[in-house]
Amino acid sequence: MVIERIGLACAAAMLVAGTGLARAQVVGPEAERVVHATEGSGFAASAADEKAASERFAAYVMALAKRDYAAAYAMLRLSFQAANPRLEWEMNLRKRAALWSDGTLRVVRLSWYQDPAGQPPGLYAALDFRGDRQDGTMDCGYVVVHRAAPGGDFTVVRTDTSEVPRALMEDGVPKVDVLHQLPCYLGKGIATAF
Repeated sequence: MVIERIGLACAAAMLVAGTGLARAQVVGPEAERVVHATEGSGFAASAADEKAASERFAAYVMALAKRDYAAAYAMLRLSFQAANPRLEWEMNLRKRAALWSDGTLRVVRLSWYQDPAGQPPGLYAALDFRGDRQDGTMDCGYVVVHRAAPGGDFTVVRTDTSEVPRALMEDGVPKVDVLHQLPCYLGKGIATAF
C-alpha cells in the first residue's frame, strides 16, 4: 500500500506535534490523485515518484515552519530563485508570520503532469493542501515540485498560499462567499473533518 511506503519518509515531519510547528501529512489514501498526461502515453506515477515528491513537500514545509529560510530557499529550482531574489523572497514570508506554522497541513489532492507544454521537460507534482490552525484560522494552497530526469531530485518550482482569518470561517471551512476568492483546492468534501 502506498501509504505504508511513504509513511516513514514523512514520519519525521509529523513528530513535531506539540512543538507549535506545522506538521506535514503524508499523502494519504483519502487524497485525490489526478494524472495529466498526453493521450496514449501510458504514464502513471509510481510509488517511488509519489514518495520522492512527498518527501520534498514535507522537507520544504518543515523548513518554512522552522523558519529555516536558507534550507527552504535551497530547495527552489534555480529559475525560481533567479525570479525571486533570496532577500525579497524571505522578507515576503516574514510578513506572513503565521503562515506554515501552528497547524497541520493535509494534502487533499496530488496532481501529476508529465512534460507540460511551455515548461521545462520532466515530471511535475502539484500538492494541494489545507492547513488548519489551533486558533480556528486556516491556510490553503499548493506546492509544485519538478524532477527533470528519472532518479533526480525534485525541486520546488511554484507555491501559492492563502490565509483565511477566523472572521471568514464557519464550522471549520471558509464561508461560501470566500471560497470562490481562494486560489486553493480544498477537496471534494471540504466540510468533512479528516
